[in-house]
Amino acid sequence: MNTILWICQGILALVFFYSGMNKTILSEQQLIAKGQTGVANLSVPVIRFIGISEVLGAIGIIVPVLTNIWPVLTPVTAICFAVIMLLAAPIHYRLHEPRNVATNLILLALSVFVAWGRFHC
Repeated sequence: MNTILWICQGILALVFFYSGMNKTILSEQQLIAKGQTGVANLSVPVIRFIGISEVLGAIGIIVPVLTNIWPVLTPVTAICFAVIMLLAAPIHYRLHEPRNVATNLILLALSVFVAWGRFHC
């Protein structure tokens, strides 16, 4: 079970780190061209805030359990990722992007699984 949780955490960390770095560095137009259409019509400071939050979340999904320093932060981070995906899925649904909705739902499921698993292990 622990190995499966680590794999899921690794996937979440990679996805959110990549997404967060893009939102931290790229312009709105570049993000939309890369398929991150959920940022359309958001201000640059909001996009940067989301990006920094995602990068910090990528750290928070791994480091607390790895170091055993405040390990409760890992499932809390997973819950935050789940909330982000719950907010993102309807946006992509309204934009008629079924692939992005599916990605959101997969990340939601992984996040819920990690939260459940780390709270119970």
